Amino acid sequence: MHTVAVLALDQVIPFDLATPLEVFTRVRLPDGRHPYRVRVCGPGARIPAAGFVITAPWGLEGLADADTVIVPGRAEAAPPPGEEVLEALRAAAARGTRIASICAGAFDLALTGLLDGLAATTHWAAAAELARRFPAVEVCPDVLYVDNGQLLTSAGASAGLDLCLHMVRRDFGSAVAADAARLAVTPLEREGGQAQFIVHPQPPVPRGSALEPVLAWLEEHLDEELTLDVMARRSGMSGRTFSRRFREQTGTTPLQWLLRARIRRAQFLLENTDHTIERIADQAGFGSPTAFRERFKRVAGTTPYGYRAAFRSRERS
Repeated sequence: MHTVAVLALDQVIPFDLATPLEVFTRVRLPDGRHPYRVRVCGPGARIPAAGFVITAPWGLEGLADADTVIVPGRAEAAPPPGEEVLEALRAAAARGTRIASICAGAFDLALTGLLDGLAATTHWAAAAELARRFPAVEVCPDVLYVDNGQLLTSAGASAGLDLCLHMVRRDFGSAVAADAARLAVTPLEREGGQAQFIVHPQPPVPRGSALEPVLAWLEEHLDEELTLDVMARRSGMSGRTFSRRFREQTGTTPLQWLLRARIRRAQFLLENTDHTIERIADQAGFGSPTAFRERFKRVAGTTPYGYRAAFRSRERS
């Protein structure tokens, strides 16, 4: 029997808490057995959530013999977890326990230091803040979930469902996971590398920052060859200084920002014009249709043609 401990902390998001309960309690093996034992654990017996109180039958000792620990997301204004919670997570990791976060649960997991040096994700709207607060974590804002083996993180609430099904598939195979997906009325096929399908706004910079005119200029010249040296010269800074200040103020690197800006330009053109893929590749600054297709699929999780078919403006359809 595989024990899943779901950690309930103050102001936990109810959907994030319910998702692992819904998935793991419904899993059945071919012989009808339930392979998972699910428990809700917390630092106290009564956990305040949005508009009601959750009862946690298990204390933090419930993490001690768990095979998997789930850290759900919490409200933005939630207080940081106590040191006893962070120590319980670190101790679980030291024992080899699999630990997964859902949505903003990545912030609590990152506080333990366990994500340092690893790739991780969270809801796209919080990705820049996660990168700013935890620079040792490689934040991937454009994926559904990241599996590092022992440590896993997911994006928004629906991506948490994808992550839970992914763990079921890892534990008991695709057939068992597919049955669990059918019970949850969701497809099993969404892989972790698939994008969150959001046209992300770029992270804001402080008003009056020296980066503001540089970013405005970049948006107007996406179809040109833009290297780090070009951007640094435009800002009047050295390459090293520019890169450091850029990351401090946006939570991402200049080249990552540029790639996302070009993807967003391409998304707009795919949705609102009849331009060919070749022309869009040139307008968005990808250099060649082949490079455009490869990078677009890596970031958006689908081909330019697939994106156009799914998101084309209704007025043009």
